[in-house]
Amino acid sequence: MPAIRGPGACVYGTSGALRSRRAKDGELGFVGCCSGLGAARGPQLRSRVLRLGGRSARLAPVGAMEQGRTAYVNSKADGSEGENLHQISTVGNSTNIKWHGCSVDKLERQELLQQKGCVIWITGLSGSGKSTLACALSRGLHSRGKLTYILDGDNVRHGLNSDLSFRAEDRAENIRRIGEVAKLFADSGLICIASLISPYRKDRSACRAMLPGGDFIEVFMDVPLQVCEARDPKGLYKLARAGKIKGFTGIDDPYEPPLDCEIVLQQEGSKCASPCEMAEEVICFLEEKGYLRA
Repeated sequence: MPAIRGPGACVYGTSGALRSRRAKDGELGFVGCCSGLGAARGPQLRSRVLRLGGRSARLAPVGAMEQGRTAYVNSKADGSEGENLHQISTVGNSTNIKWHGCSVDKLERQELLQQKGCVIWITGLSGSGKSTLACALSRGLHSRGKLTYILDGDNVRHGLNSDLSFRAEDRAENIRRIGEVAKLFADSGLICIASLISPYRKDRSACRAMLPGGDFIEVFMDVPLQVCEARDPKGLYKLARAGKIKGFTGIDDPYEPPLDCEIVLQQEGSKCASPCEMAEEVICFLEEKGYLRA
């Protein structure tokens, strides 16, 4: 039986009749849909109104709510073969699952936000400036009234992917999970900025394939290894050279540069654009492709 706490809730008796008082502060007020009320008024659908602080909130018809309590997977409530059998599927190790749609779709969310959801995937060696660009890009878009979220490789490993190592198979799973989360953010209408080394082309391609065409924007931080190693912001290159870190990208594990990315940000010699200048280049691309308007 649905209940609401507070002095504005009506208190129903077991027969469905309204008592002559309201719930006291902290007391539960119950919305009744009992058989007594049904017997008095017949089998037709009945709507109920719950009063909250002087406002009325119309609840779903009783019959509809009662019908909604019946659940089945591969058969109807009467035991016959279910009409929804074809909607039940198996994905990976998940069986008997069904995709539930919603009346609010991506286009409506984008209209609300006045932008188009997409994933900006920043890839490159450690020390190439991925996270710095991601933050500058987020700030630049925020100043234009656009909603973003950053999925930073290290940040995600603090929680969702904390169970994964840096072995090749775990790196692939790390990227797959981030790709799936990024896809959800893009579907919500946000501009998702993923910044992580993601050294293997096949893993990046798999993430690209998760999204509709054009919604995966790959940004390659094309910075030479020697420049990244000279920066070494976390001291990891030094540890890798000393043999204290195994499988470090660029030292004893390969990085596969993109072959067909949307944006390449290069450092030419000692000349390097500022994070804000690089962010502006990405923003110009988004503007040109229509992602900054619904």
